[in-house]
Amino acid sequence: MGLNDTPMSDRIHIGFFGRRNAGKSSVVNAVTGQELAVVSDVKGTTTDPVYKAMELLPLGPVVIIDTPGIDDEGELGELRVKKTRQILNRADIAVLISDASLPLEKSDEQLIALFKEKDIPYIIVRNKSDLLKELPESKENECYVSALKKDGIYELKEKIAHLIKTSDEEKRIVGDLIKPSDICILVVPIDTAAPKGRIILPQQQTIRDILDANASAIVVKENELSSTFKKLNVKPAMVITDSQVFKQVSEDTPRDIPLTSFSILMARYKGFLDTAVRGAAALDKLKEGDKILISEGCTHHRQCDDIGTVKIPRWLKNYLGFEPVIETTSGREFPENVTDYSLVIHCGGCMLNEREMKYRMKTAADQGVPFTNYGICIAYMQGILKRSIEMLPDISQICDLKNSDKN
Repeated sequence: MGLNDTPMSDRIHIGFFGRRNAGKSSVVNAVTGQELAVVSDVKGTTTDPVYKAMELLPLGPVVIIDTPGIDDEGELGELRVKKTRQILNRADIAVLISDASLPLEKSDEQLIALFKEKDIPYIIVRNKSDLLKELPESKENECYVSALKKDGIYELKEKIAHLIKTSDEEKRIVGDLIKPSDICILVVPIDTAAPKGRIILPQQQTIRDILDANASAIVVKENELSSTFKKLNVKPAMVITDSQVFKQVSEDTPRDIPLTSFSILMARYKGFLDTAVRGAAALDKLKEGDKILISEGCTHHRQCDDIGTVKIPRWLKNYLGFEPVIETTSGREFPENVTDYSLVIHCGGCMLNEREMKYRMKTAADQGVPFTNYGICIAYMQGILKRSIEMLPDISQICDLKNSDKN
């Protein structure tokens, strides 16, 4: 996969923060080498976060986020500040832009405190250094630049790059579970909710990871799975299915062939599979009147049989034996307070980066609310969760699943 093809969720997210008119947008433009953000002497020119996916050397594929001023005023200003604070939940690196000719103000100090609280690597950029007669000695996590004259921009990019500690171990979706020449069958239903002319991101990423492992991917619809088994003269290494047809695929897949779902693999990839498996057990503790939050990380046009707003609520009602109280969120919106909920059921998070997924999971954990995801919830309700994680022994042993296999 080329750098330009890297999904937004797999890019390093760099947030630029600061007061109005500190020169955030000018620094963003200087760092990116593009007129990414509108620049003006009028305070508050940036009214909403601006996202730009690009390649930034020496880091590689990144998402640059230019945010509204943290000191914005009025009712609309409060909304902009709220948006800015939400960016912190997905920022892998924070860049605080301040005016070098002025001391750090209270809003700057508040941002630094938030960076530390959320454990975000950060750097303080003292912009407009061309206004100074002499540059002071830089403190730790600080550098002086002039966006106007492009002074210090190269050094800034180098410092930003060194804020991220890269791991020698490459994360894999499924490639570490298979061997070269293995065959994997991917079950992809094509229904009214499927995007026209394409397949969704987790399916694309899984196919690519299988190919990178020098294995083969056979993609079929759910009603073609049985006939595909008969045509093969070798046993597939595993079957990976879309969660919404989990039950049918489980019934059609021989017991000696490992079975899992895209959603389970994405939870593993995002680093919250163990939490999600534990969270599924909360289904058996729900009572009438308990509220459930179903949250999606993307926004899309709702279809008549949408999985998050139609199918999962229907399966929950059938499993629980009563009509659950359900609320939904989508996209970047996720409540900071989830104490009103007895369970959070999240999508696989393919459109969210790892930091934001872990923030959402931690928000629930800190408030004592169980957290699971679509695929694990569906597998649990259909009695096939144990089977679906057998290929991951470290995960399958983390809890004693009350709802064991029924097949």
